[in-house]
Amino acid sequence: MSSKGRTTDLKRKKIVWLSFIPATYLNITADLEILKPLGERYDVYLVGPYLSIRQQLKNPKIHLTSIPIESRPRALIPSIALNTILFLFFPFYIITLKPDFIIVKTDGTVFGFLSTLFLNRCLGTRGSKVILDIRSTPVETVKFPFTFRFTVSVAKRVFDGITIITSLMKNDICKKLGIDQNFVGVWSVGASTTLFDPDKYSLQGTFLKKKLGLLDRFVVLYHGSISPRRGLIESVDAFPTVVDRHPEIVLFILGKGYAEGNLKKLIEEKKIETNVIIHGAVDYVEVPKYIAMCDVGIVPLPNISYWRHQCPLKLLEYLAMKKPVIITDIPAHREIVQDKECGIYISSSAPTEITNAIIYAYENKERLSEWGASGREIIVKKYNWEKAAESLEKYLLSLKN
Repeated sequence: MSSKGRTTDLKRKKIVWLSFIPATYLNITADLEILKPLGERYDVYLVGPYLSIRQQLKNPKIHLTSIPIESRPRALIPSIALNTILFLFFPFYIITLKPDFIIVKTDGTVFGFLSTLFLNRCLGTRGSKVILDIRSTPVETVKFPFTFRFTVSVAKRVFDGITIITSLMKNDICKKLGIDQNFVGVWSVGASTTLFDPDKYSLQGTFLKKKLGLLDRFVVLYHGSISPRRGLIESVDAFPTVVDRHPEIVLFILGKGYAEGNLKKLIEEKKIETNVIIHGAVDYVEVPKYIAMCDVGIVPLPNISYWRHQCPLKLLEYLAMKKPVIITDIPAHREIVQDKECGIYISSSAPTEITNAIIYAYENKERLSEWGASGREIIVKKYNWEKAAESLEKYLLSLKN
């Protein structure tokens, strides 16, 4: 992040980043990546259940305070323990550290949220600017669940600000929850142009494809969480028709999630085990090799409220690796790709749409490298972590004293 034209005393400011995304989830990537450029200009303190990620940071300017409990979704006892520790510990941590900014993620649960909100303020830390960061709205329903509404409603009254992932989502939440637009800042996610560098991984991708026995196959790659409402079921449903026409096409799913068992059963029922492969998750630094291996990526998110205003990280990573991507025609994807050739749009996540798009990509495979080149340009210009950090910093410095 460039420091030209900025006062040197900003380097001494402190940011506390409170997050409870499980360290085993790919979602933690956004937290870790945004902290790296921020760490060049601020003293950054990451607080959460992150005993297992100390080696991933490798940055002396990012201080990790690990709460020794790994959280998992729907796990009651770890959640209670995390909340209790946070409720007792965090206010005194803030009093001692005296940070300039406290950024609280909405993945935190109610006691942790209340601890951040009330206790540190009652104990005299009003000099810290407290910001609620929203990366997503609830996925399982088109309406906001009570806890999300409660968190945002309280934050808009007593926090100093809210940050959010896209302008589209900002407009939606401000309208639904009656929030002043000026109260909300936007910082998007990005792709690391250093890690996701196609020139570094071209040969590795070829070797990997050979190792996996896919050298003569046309590979469609999905990477990310395996859960409902992501278009994965529809993608698998599409494959019997795809295979009938072009048996050399493979859908390669890189990831894990609680819907994995159901997806495997569907693959078995349709007898397409040799054409739909669930590989499992890999370390984040290994992901570029798998993207380099594929011919085309796929992000078949349905047109529902949760996805409509998102900024899918996997889409950015495909684009950074110069891979064209099959994407649903929703505002989130249009905002990023617009009309560039790297996007192969489908009108919905229906199996017939997915089938047609995969076959279209296959029948134009000689042109895919040319189409994918425009995706890298999008990432370099707008969707990288340096740009995201600059947006966040600009918002933080705009907060009134």
